[in-house]
Amino acid sequence: MIVAMQESATEDQINGVIEIMEESGVHAHRTTGAMQTILAAVGPTAGLDISKFEVLPGVFHVHRISSPYKLAGRAFHPEGTIVTFPNGATVGGERVAVMAGPCTIESREQLFAIAASVKAAGGQFLRGGAYKPRTSPYSFQGMGIPGLKLMREAADAHGLATVSEVMEISQIEPMLPYVDCFQVGARNMQNFNLLRELGQVRKPVLLKRGIAATVEELLLSSEYILSGGNYDVILCERGIRTYETSTRNTMDISAIPVLHKLTHLPVVGDPSHGTGRRDMVAPMAKASVAAGADGLIIEIHPNADKSVSDAAQTLYLDQFEKLVKELRVLAVAVGRTL
Repeated sequence: MIVAMQESATEDQINGVIEIMEESGVHAHRTTGAMQTILAAVGPTAGLDISKFEVLPGVFHVHRISSPYKLAGRAFHPEGTIVTFPNGATVGGERVAVMAGPCTIESREQLFAIAASVKAAGGQFLRGGAYKPRTSPYSFQGMGIPGLKLMREAADAHGLATVSEVMEISQIEPMLPYVDCFQVGARNMQNFNLLRELGQVRKPVLLKRGIAATVEELLLSSEYILSGGNYDVILCERGIRTYETSTRNTMDISAIPVLHKLTHLPVVGDPSHGTGRRDMVAPMAKASVAAGADGLIIEIHPNADKSVSDAAQTLYLDQFEKLVKELRVLAVAVGRTL
């Protein structure tokens, strides 16, 4: 159930509605926009009498939500969410964010070269994998905390925010000093225990779509994080598994405008995993921006062909810098900035 308050509603009136919600056995989640406060009642709302809330002081409108995702739905936050980071970078709004870095953190030299390239190109985020969910148990599994320390050092030296994947609950606390954004990979999109714990963390979460997940399943997964009180969630379209074999995955560009229609959460595109092919990263990155993506997450490496993991989809630094220049022109054409 959504309760839209009047623009002139006082704090006492808003708190009064919240109190009655809690007394009725539901949890109240509040979002305050530029003009209006929205209260979402989550829980056993089927038996609630809407008319009881319609007559409360300061209430403008009350309606039930038919979709299974309550807090992720656009009705809860009509203006759209903008996630802000310590370095001033934002995801959502007018500016298209650029997140780039290696699939796997390998060395100090590698990270500092990449961080310098990201900064020079105008990017705001350094992404890098310290814990790697690999299909084969014999593949390189990542450097762990030592790798995160290197990434934090390189990011701080260039004024960048950090993004890295968390794979299990036990990794959350040790990662907190080093990451500005927790990434949940496709394989963990429905790891609901992990999502619940990330709902208790007050740091942004980038949630990737599962390899065979529907848009609704992605939004329901985000609901686990939001219901814990962490509203800084970023969704990521990273390609889904289809019968097509010419690419590693099929990047569902249409999911970007669909998500913008259904949810207030910002959406980024991952053309690296979306295609699995270096020659297709640039076209799909451009398509993502044209479709309304709020950001891009791209894998880059000084010696891409020798990257420890996902070499085939990794851009060289000069390719990345050229792509960002082209994206900057495209962003203006669709009413955005980069």
